[in-house]
Amino acid sequence: MFTGIIEALGTLRKIDRKGNDIRLTVASGKLDLSDVKLGDSIATNGVCLTVVACLPDGYVADISAETVALTGFSHYQVGQKVNLEKAVTASTRLGGHMVSGHVDGIATVEQCAYRGKALEFWLSAPVALSRYIAHKGSITIDGVSLTVNEVDGHRFRLTIVPHTAGETTLVTLKVGDKVNIEVDLIARYLERLMQPEANHEPTSGVTMELLAKSGFLR
Repeated sequence: MFTGIIEALGTLRKIDRKGNDIRLTVASGKLDLSDVKLGDSIATNGVCLTVVACLPDGYVADISAETVALTGFSHYQVGQKVNLEKAVTASTRLGGHMVSGHVDGIATVEQCAYRGKALEFWLSAPVALSRYIAHKGSITIDGVSLTVNEVDGHRFRLTIVPHTAGETTLVTLKVGDKVNIEVDLIARYLERLMQPEANHEPTSGVTMELLAKSGFLR
């Protein structure tokens, strides 16, 4: 589990393609690896990767064909910068929102411009994911926890404050770029709870009436 608060910028040092799979070597920059061991998780541009080898200044991770298909890793190049975050601990501050590191798909940057000192983006998401994207809800873009400021169909607007832009790869995005997106975890579980086949044995006490009464439905 992660928070979407980026700890460091890494660099893709090596990309070994083995069929549809990828073995990735990442130079971790200023990320503190003193407490990282084999099997630990590091979110790399929003993708939860398992460390299979520890290096003095980085780590190695394997990416399965399924993950490659759902993310931008199939297009990444050696030398590219990536956002890094270690998995949370019991003492970690939850400064962003609950992020699983399981990317749902890819969004495309449609517009980008400065509004004052902040960067403003319009992105288009896959239509199947648009129902999970809500005004003032949370979304993860390349591992960065962000608030959705406006929704228009399958398009949504984000505003990036200068600090976040400077500490992540978002400042380099341009029109046409693809980004990894992870929708809000709670939205996915709510949808599942509302599906009839998930309620054949209603032992949880969660009903449509309860959800409506609690403000989750309108």
